[in-house]
This record gives sequence, C-alpha cells and structure tokens, in this order.
Amino acid sequence: MTVMSVTAGPKRGWKSISTWIGAVIVGIAMICAVFAPLLVPHDPFAQDLSKRLLPPFWMAGTNPDYLLGTDQLGRDYLSRLIWGCRISMLIGVTVTVVSALIGITIGVLGGFLGGRVDDAVLFAITTRLSIPVVLVSLAVVGLLGSSMTLLVLTLGLLLWDRFAVVARSTTMQVRNLDFVAAAWCAGCSRFRILAGEVLPNIASHLVVVATLEIALAILLEAALSFLGLGVPPPLPSWGLMIAEAKDYMFFSPWVIVIPGVALFVLVMGINLLGDGLRDLFGARTDP
Repeated sequence: MTVMSVTAGPKRGWKSISTWIGAVIVGIAMICAVFAPLLVPHDPFAQDLSKRLLPPFWMAGTNPDYLLGTDQLGRDYLSRLIWGCRISMLIGVTVTVVSALIGITIGVLGGFLGGRVDDAVLFAITTRLSIPVVLVSLAVVGLLGSSMTLLVLTLGLLLWDRFAVVARSTTMQVRNLDFVAAAWCAGCSRFRILAGEVLPNIASHLVVVATLEIALAILLEAALSFLGLGVPPPLPSWGLMIAEAKDYMFFSPWVIVIPGVALFVLVMGINLLGDGLRDLFGARTDP
C-alpha cells in the first residue's frame, strides 16, 4: 500500500524554493565553468604591482575596471574568481566521475551476484571507510607533488564508498523484481540485465549521491589547496586564493571574504539541489 506523503508537509522536489535556488546557483557555476575564457574581463594571470590590493566596488577608492578589486599581485579578482569556479567545477565533476565508475561497478556486482563477491565488496567498503581521506590525500600529494591530475586521481580513488554502498543496496532490492526475472526468462545475458535493467532503475539514487560527492570533492580540493598541496599556483583555485589572502585579511579583509563566500555559496547550492533531487526521487519510491 502506497502512502501519498507527497501532498502533505513542506513542498518537495521542484516545488521547493530551495531546490530552485540550488539549481540556479549550480547553473550559474556551470556557465562560469564552461564559458570562463569568454566571461573574464581581464587576464586572471596578469600581474600589475601598481594596482595591487585595489578594493571592490562597494568600498572607497575602487577602480571601475576591477569590480572586485585586485589581489596582492595586482591580478583582477573577478577574473580569478570566475576561473577558480572553472577549476572547482572541473575537479568536482571529474573526481565524481572517477569515484562513480569505481563505486558503482563494485556495488552493482556485489549486490547482484551476492555470495563471496558480495563479501569481498563489503570488505573493500569497510577497508575504505577506515582510511582517512584528508590524511591520505596530504601524504600522497606531499610525496608525489601537487598537480591537478594527481589530485583528481587521489580523490577519485578515495571517494567511491558512497556510490558502492548505495549501488549495492539498491541493486539488492531490484534484482528480485519481476522485470529482472522476465529478462532472465527471455535469455538475456548477465551484462545485458545489469546494463539494461538494473542500472536504469537505480540511476535516480546514484544521481543524488553524485551531487553530494561533487560538493565534497570541491571542499576537499579547497582544503588541500589552502594547505599548499592542491592545485599548484598560479592557477586561481578558491582554496589557494584564501591561502594567499590570509596574510592580508586584517588590512584587506575582502581578499579572503570573497573566495570564502563563493565557496560557501557553491557548496550550499549543490547541497540544496541534491536535497531537492533526493526528495523528488524519494517521493516516487516511498513505501
């Protein structure tokens, strides 16, 4: 018996204002990421020490050519902020893709095949959960050097556990349903059943996990860049911008506030969108 909980309580899914706020924030971030070379008003890497630490437009002494001012090396802050959004979204999406490929493959195989395969998957998930992500990332990047490729691979190899857990549990629910049994009776191969029957029916749950993993990957990249072990300079990562600005925060506080607020808003928007998608898909499957 299905309980129609969708009609009661707070608005859910796309009827929720918070979901639309998250979608707008993520949409703006995607536009900035894709069209960053066209949107930046100045070269984000060009330095001009004669224009260092110019204040943003809401403060006295601003320069109208630099809406958000300049940093300690005279680089346009708005251009670096837009380019930093490109880097954050690129890392967040690529890390999520790598972790999704690993986690979904392991989880689906464990949930569908069961037995010793499932035992091995559970052991792998338990082992991964015992590994501190930040500590291992710091060790790997500290030993091998900082680069965007290494950062993506390191985080991707460490953030697959949520995908594996969700894929395993949902696959175990789907594998006993009638359409899977019908596919077996029709003589479909195991790969055909997994690719054509199981994965499409668990995709909605995995999309929600993906949104949360993107936000987590962006935060981890910012934390590592703040510690000097993330994206190498002069790339304008938001975490690196905060790290470079910490020496000037008492005299020019906006140099640390602007990237900090941008990071907060982006992660909040992704989480709001993820919550909305969770409610949207959950409204269809609530028992």
